[in-house]
Amino acid sequence: MKDKIAKQVLVWMLVFISLLLLVRSFGTLHLEQEIDYSAFKRNLREGKILEVSVRMDLIRGKIRGADGKEVSFKTIPLPDPKLVEDLETYKVQKYNGETDRTWWPMIVQNLVYVLIFWFVFWVLLIRPMQGGGKQALSFGRSKAKLQSAKKVKVTFSDVAGCDEVKEELKEIIEFLKEPAKFQKLGGKIPKGVLLYGAPGTGKTLLAKAVAGEANVPFFSSSGSEFVEMFVGVGASRVRDLFEQGRKNAPCLLFVDEIDAVGRHRFAGFGGGHDEREQTLNQLLVEMDGFDTKEGVIMIAATNRPDVLDPALLRPGRFDRQVIITIPDLRGRKEILEVHAKSVKIGETVDLAIIARRTPGFVGADLANLVNEAALLAARKNKNFVEMKDLEEAIERVIAGPERKSRMISEKEKKVVAYHESGHALVARLIPGTDPLHKISIIPRGPALGYTLQLPTEDRYLISKEELLNRITVLLGGRTAEELVFNEITSGAQDDFAKATAMVQKMVTEFGMSESLGPIAFRKKESEIFLGRDIMAQQKEYSEKTAELIDSEVKRIITESANKAKILLKTNFDKLKILADKLMEKEILDIDEINLALGFPPEIKETAKTVPPPASGLTEKETSSSIGLPPTTQILPQPAT
Repeated sequence: MKDKIAKQVLVWMLVFISLLLLVRSFGTLHLEQEIDYSAFKRNLREGKILEVSVRMDLIRGKIRGADGKEVSFKTIPLPDPKLVEDLETYKVQKYNGETDRTWWPMIVQNLVYVLIFWFVFWVLLIRPMQGGGKQALSFGRSKAKLQSAKKVKVTFSDVAGCDEVKEELKEIIEFLKEPAKFQKLGGKIPKGVLLYGAPGTGKTLLAKAVAGEANVPFFSSSGSEFVEMFVGVGASRVRDLFEQGRKNAPCLLFVDEIDAVGRHRFAGFGGGHDEREQTLNQLLVEMDGFDTKEGVIMIAATNRPDVLDPALLRPGRFDRQVIITIPDLRGRKEILEVHAKSVKIGETVDLAIIARRTPGFVGADLANLVNEAALLAARKNKNFVEMKDLEEAIERVIAGPERKSRMISEKEKKVVAYHESGHALVARLIPGTDPLHKISIIPRGPALGYTLQLPTEDRYLISKEELLNRITVLLGGRTAEELVFNEITSGAQDDFAKATAMVQKMVTEFGMSESLGPIAFRKKESEIFLGRDIMAQQKEYSEKTAELIDSEVKRIITESANKAKILLKTNFDKLKILADKLMEKEILDIDEINLALGFPPEIKETAKTVPPPASGLTEKETSSSIGLPPTTQILPQPAT
């Protein structure tokens, strides 16, 4: 590689020398007119010579032309002892002599010009391209960075809520340190480990912890660093990455967001041979080609395992695939404790209660929650973070910041109050729903008001009755508006969207319709991946079945709306009392709601730890499919 660079430098220097000599020759050519010595003597006698510079091999100077303008000239001299006498006789204004110019001064002068040009070329072009790892002459080199234990300060003690995943990674680190422990029984360490899970669950943080814990070289890179605009660069960088790994074995290679290069091949329209696929093919060869005894293990992270090529996921490449789930109640408490170490927490703060109030939150959400609480406490000039700050931060994360400055007319405020009171009253009257926590008519984020329900524990399964109760609560807001104002507004659009999606899942996916039976009428929802999914789409049921599905969805929503209407009509006085109280105070917690409605006070919540179920499902997975907590009813802004 160095010999190649030296040859290119030599070629550039020769090009500069040639250009310099060419420019100098053309420059002198068009400035001076060459004349005969006889013409020079004739012009001298005629008094047209103005300046003369005499050298042993050349005479140059200036002559007055026919139009009176000065013209530069040069001529080859002949032996003429009386030249100086003639110059005096014909009154030449200025004449002098020059020393002879040998080859050595000319070479030195030209070399100075060459060095100046080369210095400018180096400073303006070569050096900037080599800075920051972007070497102009080495596009094929891997951009993976070698992480040292001193540089990476994250360890497994900074990672919480995923004990099983940490055990998997600790096993790999232990193998690299003591391979004989595993090899004596004939076991082989996985060649690759794929970490996948929802965004924010801590995949990259776990990789940093591995770098901090392992006393072996750790190379980290991103999937997007392999693909460039030049053909073949990605494959070359993959080869270089594994070559560095072999030289530093035993070591770990980490590739973040591997779906940037590991996507399914031939998934688009037209041909499938492109730069990204060449990079993937090289990655497949490298992972399946190097010897396990070399001690090179690849760790990759992604939140889109569904788009990865099957050849990348087979045993022999990514042998071990570790899912990082959304943390449960116990995991959220541990994560909060980790992040609480960096802020000043008050003695009255109970992180177990905060963990119970944040179902579905991932590690990134909880980190943001603690940071928001610290910012809120600092804004109020407090010495430490209190429980109120954490509760306010939860609502900021869920619904956005408060907008108390927003001007709302008294009529709209009253509509919002009855809307939210309808949600709250139906939720309070129906047994088995998630406990009511707070209602507010203060605009927050895009919402004009919201009703907040929080579950008492993590949920992984939900019954048909519970789903119908949730739909009834969602429709309670619009029903209250109809009963009180005898008209409807656009504020319930978000409620209808959630209710309709929930009912459609009940009918088409969960088999909860008596008319249609336990049949799934559509595949699991996922994002379309280029042409593969578009071309594969097809109808999965007839038009008659589609009509039956629509009628079932309408029937369930209508029955739930009628149920909410009956509840609110029967308890219309409570609805009015609650709405008036909400108009007065703008925010009501559960104790104030119970007091206004005459219900018994709630039992104070205590921390409750629920072990994860054997199925391994997470709350957010269930929430994404059937709309589980947090159940926040938000009244969005009316459409304009």
